[in-house]
Amino acid sequence: MKATFCTRREICALFLFLTVFVLISVLRHMDILEFQPKFNSTIIMPRVSTHPNMIRSFCTFQPLSPEDALEERLILDSTAWPETPLLPAPISLEQTSDPAHSNFTILPGRKGGQWHVGDQLEVMIQTSDFQGRPKKSGGDFLLASLHNRKLEAGVAGQVVDHLNGSYSAVFSLLWEGDTQVEVILVHSGEAISVLNRLNREQPDRMYYKSLFRSGSLSETTLCNACLRPTQQPLCNYTDLRTGEPWFCYKPKSLSCDARINHFRAGSKANLLNANENKLFQSGVNLKVYIRASGPSSVSVLPQREGQLKEKSSTVTSGPSGYYYQGVWRALGGTTVRKFNASTISQCLKGKVVHMYGDSTIRQWFEFFDATLPGLKEFDLHSLRRTGPYMSLDYANNIFVTYRCHGPPIHYYPMSTRELRYIANELDDLVGGPNTVVVFGIWAHFGSFPMEIYIRRLQSIRRAVVGLLDRAPGTLVVIRTANPRYLDLFVSLINSDWYTLQRDKVLRAIFKGLNVHLIDAWEMTLAHHLPHNIHPLPPIIRNMINYLLSNICPQNGG
Repeated sequence: MKATFCTRREICALFLFLTVFVLISVLRHMDILEFQPKFNSTIIMPRVSTHPNMIRSFCTFQPLSPEDALEERLILDSTAWPETPLLPAPISLEQTSDPAHSNFTILPGRKGGQWHVGDQLEVMIQTSDFQGRPKKSGGDFLLASLHNRKLEAGVAGQVVDHLNGSYSAVFSLLWEGDTQVEVILVHSGEAISVLNRLNREQPDRMYYKSLFRSGSLSETTLCNACLRPTQQPLCNYTDLRTGEPWFCYKPKSLSCDARINHFRAGSKANLLNANENKLFQSGVNLKVYIRASGPSSVSVLPQREGQLKEKSSTVTSGPSGYYYQGVWRALGGTTVRKFNASTISQCLKGKVVHMYGDSTIRQWFEFFDATLPGLKEFDLHSLRRTGPYMSLDYANNIFVTYRCHGPPIHYYPMSTRELRYIANELDDLVGGPNTVVVFGIWAHFGSFPMEIYIRRLQSIRRAVVGLLDRAPGTLVVIRTANPRYLDLFVSLINSDWYTLQRDKVLRAIFKGLNVHLIDAWEMTLAHHLPHNIHPLPPIIRNMINYLLSNICPQNGG
């Protein structure tokens, strides 16, 4: 039988790369090839941070260059939230923002009572307390959106805090027909003051553990980037390449090198007193709709001939896109096309797609795995939630991988061998025009001081810049954060307010780089489906279409 050989050098090279990659991964998971992330596992005594804004903290921060330190300061200043006047102790719910007593009013259009496509719709929101008295200070966290369920249309609004109890929500009118205004009070300003305090005083409220084992001896200890000072020495697992800090209390009978896994152990209880708990009541003052004082909808007429685009004096930026007939339409950039299984395969043919991050990125990997019939997952015997995963479509030379980011990570027991930092993974990539890098990192950082998140993103940015310098054809796509369902527990660990603040930081740090953002925040907020940390399938399909439209601008189906 006549052997078949590669006739194109590129195909042979890709096949060789995939073969070696799969072989190395299999050997690693069979413990034939030894690999260990590079950590400094020396024993140290705890030190309290001397960072000027973290005097009371026990978190450890890697040192910054003067440029990075200045950037951090500017970012912290730009994301500072309006302060709410201190309430007398104990806190009285009666003086806090109440969505039932608050309302919004649609303001008249500039041309009377008519609105046309291309106009701006402005809504005035007035918050009041539980006694019906108008609030005199700002700081509430509000979300606003426009929807037309029949047209499956929606767009996020821009909210402006006037710092006197009133807020403006500004919307771009982008489709004809009826449009319904929706305003949600996510948290009162008083609740946000509590969330702010928790991150200052209780950054270790989500806690982690590691198992240490040698022979028949085993011991479990607490681990964190923020470990409270005790007389117990620490094992220092700071990453030698990125400087990312991580520590465990040293086991009494084992060495630091005996650590074999990492897992989330739970969260602290009774973080708030009874009165503070009342600030986070579902159906009362936690993610509750605010009613209109008059009409809550308007009818939008077709765009007038020669009509100039209306600009708002209240906001300086518009939406990144909107839904129409259930399809996301990006504004000011990529034309989003619809893809099916066949056109996805055509788009990804000959490409390597590396995905890194939390479970919201894993959700994208799972979409590809379920959608593409030729894409077969290679069994690495990984834990279902933690990964890593890899899938190969041999016929189309498509290779897709997923790996979670390094700690803090809330997953259940995972081997320390699989604790990898995104920056290090990017530094090890060759890159090139057939390489796509996708990452998203936000959902596991809500309970930590913002400085930890800023420094993580700065290290990833350095790796992205290096990758694009050595392989300019590499496509880098970043998934932003999204709002989610909230209750008391989730609010204290991963509130939408924590998420929004980190989303602002991510956009600031990667601004100006040759990367593509998938705006998951607006794509979730503008959709009529309920918020979920893992957005529901119609939203995910739109995100994937957006991703693929960046990879293959001309290959829609």
